[in-house]
Amino acid sequence: MAVTFHATNTSLHLNAHPQFSSRKSLPCSSSKLFKSSPKRKTCVVVIRSSVVQEQDISFTDEENQLVDALIGIQGRGRSASPQQLNDVEQAVKVLEGLQGIPDPTDSSLIEGRWQLMFTTRPGTASPIQRTFVGVDFFSVFQEISLRTNDPRVSNIVKFSDAIGELKVEAAASIKDGKRIIFRFDRAAFSLKFLPFKVPYPVPFRLLGDEAKGWLDTTYLSPSGNLRISRGNKGTTFVLQKKTEPRQRLLSAISTGTGVAKAVDEFISLNQKIGKDEPELLEGEWQMIWSSQVETDSWLENAGNGLMGKQIVNKNGQLKFLVDIALGLRFSMTGTFVKSDGNTYDVTMDDAAILAGPFGYPIEMGRKIKLQLLYSDEKMRITRGYNDILFVHLLSK
Repeated sequence: MAVTFHATNTSLHLNAHPQFSSRKSLPCSSSKLFKSSPKRKTCVVVIRSSVVQEQDISFTDEENQLVDALIGIQGRGRSASPQQLNDVEQAVKVLEGLQGIPDPTDSSLIEGRWQLMFTTRPGTASPIQRTFVGVDFFSVFQEISLRTNDPRVSNIVKFSDAIGELKVEAAASIKDGKRIIFRFDRAAFSLKFLPFKVPYPVPFRLLGDEAKGWLDTTYLSPSGNLRISRGNKGTTFVLQKKTEPRQRLLSAISTGTGVAKAVDEFISLNQKIGKDEPELLEGEWQMIWSSQVETDSWLENAGNGLMGKQIVNKNGQLKFLVDIALGLRFSMTGTFVKSDGNTYDVTMDDAAILAGPFGYPIEMGRKIKLQLLYSDEKMRITRGYNDILFVHLLSK
């Protein structure tokens, strides 16, 4: 989430089994992360959450546990830390132990398009799965259509609205109340700039048993919004039909389009809900997006909180910490005091370049107005000087 600073001085398994992502502006920790235009540099990193529909939805407390665990995970699980994986696993086990829809394959709620949010094996199995599932820029979906004369399960990789998608289809049948059996039999690219489909070059008929698989739905929410499935390769999938507001905002950040508008809409939504006044929570907060155009000086960017982490201590101390290169780090510390409502006065007055236990002091000072627009235990949004917006995620 972001701390906005007002500077006053300054499977689906896609092999034979369906397997199943944001761009996030990251605070750049080295010059390699800067994306340059002829006149300016912007730092963008992607954290992909997913967005299927824009209407608000509700989750049970147990479902919210899983949704919260997914916030901030990149590559649909590819880059998840051991702690993140453990949090997701525990939340999945809780839901699988509850009474969701008893026989999900018999329910119409399983039908439709599901977006893949997480998989335990994003980089294994089929070439499609290895190529696309762990890439945040692409959206991955599974379509289930069982109540027709031609029952099907399809895995879809959507590259973008402008480019098109790849659809891999499988003939499907229901074995019991939980299991769907399928066999992949066709696939094609649908590209916006071509008037015809391009066949995907996989000889499914020659693959034999490799083109077959099964998928068990171990939890289907009574609302029909959340599904957990396990495949014959031992992969676990978490899919959603609709996403909650934070996921939609992170999805906008992941695609890099309409982020400022998405931030405004998110803040407006929370104001309408009447959430309590946010507090500046302690912890290590990683910047994932900023509306600020960076200058040519990394030192100025770091000093203005446009890079790296912000570490908040409950004793009123704030630190900016940026990894530079070769073990060097930039550190700038100061204090913050709530001045009015959701606004904080921040004074940063102790900067240094760190190399292990040694530090080289730098003369820098900043007086900053920080307006905290939204904060929870995962995400923070702030507005600062010249209406700059920041989004940070809690990293520890």
